Amino acid sequence: MADLDFDLTVTHEKGACRVALRGELDLGSAEQLERALDECGDDVLLDLRGLTFMDSTGVRVLLEAAERGAPGLRMVPPLNGDARVTIDETGIAPLLPLVGDEAEELP
Repeated sequence: MADLDFDLTVTHEKGACRVALRGELDLGSAEQLERALDECGDDVLLDLRGLTFMDSTGVRVLLEAAERGAPGLRMVPPLNGDARVTIDETGIAPLLPLVGDEAEELP
């Protein structure tokens, strides 16, 4: 059954993979993101700007992705909203390879 509050779009450009998320990253959608990240390889731009909510399961997926240390992993954080509050209040921001909006275009 599809999670109606979550959408994940994967595009490939110039050998890199862009994963854009929209909606709620939680227990019901985390596995879909994990699969996408596993399939993308080492050069990944994870665009979190469309997230509206993220629970502890989403936090775990982001931390595990950062811990695996793919050399080309970059994350564009949500600008505001509950998902941004989660990143800020849990204190995980320094542990993630966060980049600014200038990373919108893949190299």
